[in-house]
Amino acid sequence: MGISASKAALGATTDEPTEPEPKHLADLTQYINETNMSVVHLANILSEKTRSNSWVVVFKALITVHHLMVYGKERFIRHLASRNSLFTLHNFLDKSVTEGYTMSAFIRRYSRYLNEKSLAYRLIASDITKVKRGTDGVMRAMNTKDLLNTLPVIQTQLDALLNFNAKPDELTNGIIHAAFMLLFKDSLRLFAAYNEGILNLLDKYFDMRKNQCRESLDIYIKFLGRTTKFAQFLKVAEQVGIDQSDIPYLTQAPYSFIEALKQHLASLEEKNDILPPYRLFPLHDVLQFTLPSAANKSVGDKQQGATIIANNLDGSLVSLIGNLNFGESPIDK
Repeated sequence: MGISASKAALGATTDEPTEPEPKHLADLTQYINETNMSVVHLANILSEKTRSNSWVVVFKALITVHHLMVYGKERFIRHLASRNSLFTLHNFLDKSVTEGYTMSAFIRRYSRYLNEKSLAYRLIASDITKVKRGTDGVMRAMNTKDLLNTLPVIQTQLDALLNFNAKPDELTNGIIHAAFMLLFKDSLRLFAAYNEGILNLLDKYFDMRKNQCRESLDIYIKFLGRTTKFAQFLKVAEQVGIDQSDIPYLTQAPYSFIEALKQHLASLEEKNDILPPYRLFPLHDVLQFTLPSAANKSVGDKQQGATIIANNLDGSLVSLIGNLNFGESPIDK
């Protein structure tokens, strides 16, 4: 590892109560993206910094790791995922200053999210926040078996992210605000993949076997709960000053759809797992939707753009995200 990269890692994790300096983060990102040198020593330096007793140093080390996960090539997160353990901060507590008590709680939650993000990579061999999206993207093209394996992993990672659970008046310094901004960026990509996977799952539901339908129904019910929590997370993002044009418009998926799914599952159980010769309703009608353009729109326009054709269902199984038009291609591995 080059001396400049080591210096940047140390510079990003000083005990100054400010967020890591952008210059140091840029140097580290460049090191990962533009050289073939090992990331092991860099990961070791940052890991060692998380063993500090100072909440400032530990938080900044975690932010630096997260920044490199988000903006660096996948070789960095691939290495982290290969480690037997990443962060063991579930008991971290800085008692030296008053602010340490509050920030320590967020450090524990933040480290858990980064652990889950790393574990998710190990389980599905990709960073789901960087995969290709859209109708021909990874989640929409995934087969049933892989969907049933992947969606619970996404759910667990999203749970850990939302459990950061910071209120606007708790984002009191540049350090925790920097962490929140990285979580916000991850949340958009993660939920986009989650949403596309759910749409694919529902599209396949009426061709599944009984056990698969049971798993899928459970996944969909959990999805509804997480949609509500994600909407609350987005409200916090808006309240802390993130531009409204950068916040996706989110509508609630229909609970009434659950009844149709349950009826189909019941029909399989009554017929001893023999697929019925017809669907309970034309699913393609339920799944059609339109995304509003990336241009700024009024709330009314967004509501119109996010509606789908829903065959006599109350509410709409929308795309759920109205302006997740990131315009990004997956980062090179």
